[in-house]
Amino acid sequence: MALSFSEKQAIVSEVAEIAGSAHSVVIAEYNGLSAEDMTELRAKARSGGVYLRVVKNTLARRAVEGTDFECLNDALVGPLVMAFSQEDPGSAARVLKEFSKENGKLVVKALSVGGQLLAATELERLASLPTKEQAISMLMSVMQAPVTKLARTLKEVPGKLVRTVAAVRDSKEAA
Repeated sequence: MALSFSEKQAIVSEVAEIAGSAHSVVIAEYNGLSAEDMTELRAKARSGGVYLRVVKNTLARRAVEGTDFECLNDALVGPLVMAFSQEDPGSAARVLKEFSKENGKLVVKALSVGGQLLAATELERLASLPTKEQAISMLMSVMQAPVTKLARTLKEVPGKLVRTVAAVRDSKEAA
């Protein structure tokens, strides 16, 4: 079924709006996936904070025009699904990586982060990026370490004095 001009405009504006606010995008070829598999992928994407859309390549080129993801234009060939990370840069990569483990028919073609085109082999590296909460906890643990070490050091001085006085007391009692 052919799309009307107004429907095409709506798709382009919707995808352009998502692309303008997304952290990263992963494009993958979905040839051979069943409707049930695509439904499962969409459900996982929704729960992972990922906007997933199958868009015609010409419409996708128009949608990413003027965004950080314009570098993907040459990679938009064949039947592709676009996954935009809404929450953190690695969320789309994590969802597609996990799904492609179960379904070998989903093949990642390219990905982009911050206007930089990355090869499909970089999917593992992007998927391993920490989430916002993980990054904050890592930062807080690094910031907390010097304070903890200072507190232990300051606590050691009176502790050493108490141990010395106790040793002197024990030696006098023994004598």
